[in-house]
Amino acid sequence: MSFFNIPTTIATSPYVPSARTVLMTSLFLLLSMSLLMMASASVPFAMTKGLSPMTFFYSQATYIVIGLLAGMVVYRFPLKWYFEIGLLVLAWLVALLLLIVTLITGTVINGSQRWLDFGVFNFQTSEFVKLLMVLVIADYVVRRSAEVRGSLIAGWRLTVWYLPMIALILWQPDYGSVAVIIATASIILFVSGVPLPHYVALVSAVFVPALVYGLLSSDYRKERLMSFWEPFDDVQDTDYQLSRSLIAFGRGEFDGVGYGNSVQKLSHLPEAHTDFILAITGEELGFLGVAFVLLLEVLIVAAIMRISHTALKRRQLRLSYMVFGFGVVIFGQVLINAGMNMGLMPTKGLTLPFYSFGGSSMLMALIMIAMILKADKESERIYLENKNREY
Repeated sequence: MSFFNIPTTIATSPYVPSARTVLMTSLFLLLSMSLLMMASASVPFAMTKGLSPMTFFYSQATYIVIGLLAGMVVYRFPLKWYFEIGLLVLAWLVALLLLIVTLITGTVINGSQRWLDFGVFNFQTSEFVKLLMVLVIADYVVRRSAEVRGSLIAGWRLTVWYLPMIALILWQPDYGSVAVIIATASIILFVSGVPLPHYVALVSAVFVPALVYGLLSSDYRKERLMSFWEPFDDVQDTDYQLSRSLIAFGRGEFDGVGYGNSVQKLSHLPEAHTDFILAITGEELGFLGVAFVLLLEVLIVAAIMRISHTALKRRQLRLSYMVFGFGVVIFGQVLINAGMNMGLMPTKGLTLPFYSFGGSSMLMALIMIAMILKADKESERIYLENKNREY
């Protein structure tokens, strides 16, 4: 047996659980871990706000239930709706309108105007855009595959879909979401076989202006970038959040200081239950706890990629690219969030999928999972129907 056939042999072994089983099991465990850590990390923050100690725990549980219910609804949608061009255009226009309304009337939190206030909850519009643009790019590279590969001018049509969204999200500003959206589109373009010169031109047309704007538009952004290079240079000001995160990891060592015994969550580390909950996990549960959380994230992404690869082998390109794109979005956010917690990347306002506190991100992430599971089910059904026709 060739060495290069080992992964395929393992994947097709009857003793290896299906991608669907791995995905759902890992997701259940990760959501359970999220609630467990929310019951610990969010208590001091809730009490400083005069709220019930378990407020954010109950909110997170509610978001998970709403996300699961929304996923069940989306799962029942016909698969063809995902790529109906009329529905895509309508959804794109709705997303554009939501972004504009956000900039006019949105709620400002920590200096960024990213949320629409619906009374009982705040909705982060860029989370919807992440999901939508995966559908757009997955459909585009298939619907216009010949044009994208053969003509640079045809490929520029794609920027019409992306530039307005990127510009409005940058204006909020939300650089983390912009990075995820651009990276996802770039990777899907690359794997779909776009010629390298066309690929570089298209990606540069969106990425370079966004990068320049991000670096030059705000002194605060420059300070956060510099704090990444030297996290202990100014621990009372620009480096405060990152240095506290690293201290939390350092205190946790291998097996942690014990569940509920974090010191950094006591108003020392800002966003302890949201963007930096991984640091509190590291402090309370140590390296073992962080490794377990990241292992679950990796298993989820790996299962998604297996589903995408299966659809690709069956020549179901739209499904494959859609599932692959969702996997890239989730993996990108894991990479950025874990990286910023550990001082490996500049700090960004991105949640850790299925783990950090956040209603919008949890809702959209669970809807992505529902669409992935739907694609997995329909992919097998379509494949078997076509196979039976041949025999």
